[in-house]
Amino acid sequence: MSDLPKNLTPVRQAHLFDEAKLTDYMKVNVEGCRGPIKVLQFEGGQSNPTYHVTDGGGRMYVLRKKPPGKLLPSAHQVDREYRVIKALSDHTDVPVPRPYALCQDDSVIGTAFYLMEFLPGRILSDPKMPGISPADRGKIFDSMNDVLARLHNVDYRAVGLGDFGREGQYIQRQLNRWSSQYDLAKTDQVESMELLKQWLPANLPPGDETRINHGDYRLGNTIVHPTEPRVIAVLDWELSTLGHPLADLGYNCMMYHFSEGFGASEGYAGMDLKAFGIPTEQEYLAAYARRTNRKEIADWNFFVAFSLFRLAAIVQGVYKRGLDGNASSETAKQYGNRARVLADLAWSLVKDRA
Repeated sequence: MSDLPKNLTPVRQAHLFDEAKLTDYMKVNVEGCRGPIKVLQFEGGQSNPTYHVTDGGGRMYVLRKKPPGKLLPSAHQVDREYRVIKALSDHTDVPVPRPYALCQDDSVIGTAFYLMEFLPGRILSDPKMPGISPADRGKIFDSMNDVLARLHNVDYRAVGLGDFGREGQYIQRQLNRWSSQYDLAKTDQVESMELLKQWLPANLPPGDETRINHGDYRLGNTIVHPTEPRVIAVLDWELSTLGHPLADLGYNCMMYHFSEGFGASEGYAGMDLKAFGIPTEQEYLAAYARRTNRKEIADWNFFVAFSLFRLAAIVQGVYKRGLDGNASSETAKQYGNRARVLADLAWSLVKDRA
């Protein structure tokens, strides 16, 4: 089928499951679904294996499931992904795929999973957005900014997510969590990571806020309209919770600090952004502040450094799972030096205050 995404592969050996059982489940739990089904796997999605499912009537779905093997504590909670997507789909203008069903019965395909609609569009995994005009790059960036502001403007209690996470002290709890997760997945001594583990909790910005946090908000986790320069859906809600909105914004803006030579996550540091078509970091922050009714965004380097530290811990976990043989992507083993690069960059942003 010509409208299938290009990043689909046959289901990898480690992630095979009983497709007949999935068919039976979908016919009962997804309205209008009929067999037989065809299942392919998305490359990427380092944490939760993600599949493209086509039913006998040509309707297309996306399935996300927990990976096989021993899992780190509190990771891969697909039920939380489903819950936040359903709340946003039902009650807000935050664009997400329509959710269809959540299955927590491991006897169906081996692990918990959920099904949602497949939305045709563009996944711009390369932050350089090749083939897109500078004018459209700017509009896509502004749409990404607008969607994040919409998310952070949601009244989480009103949409039924008042208990989706703990209110307050998000940064402290995240630092504790990811320091612990990093230590569980540690394979080498990284000095900057150890310095950040001490400096960040000792230098928390004043004030605290609670909003719905995506947790991995970036261009590559959105679907851009097939032809128009606007975001039509946000994907990959695995790390979402209630948290500090500037942590989400800091993560979203890491690309401004990545430079050439960073591998798959090359960013915009040192580029002529005006010629490229996207706003400067300060312009991007100003647009977000306007949309969320903020006078200013203080302690910015802290939030970017925090986001880099957190990402370093996450990719170290991906690397460790790759070594252990149960990562959801074959590229996981290439993450060996990524945590060190991220931690070094984070420390460079704050070491003058140390």
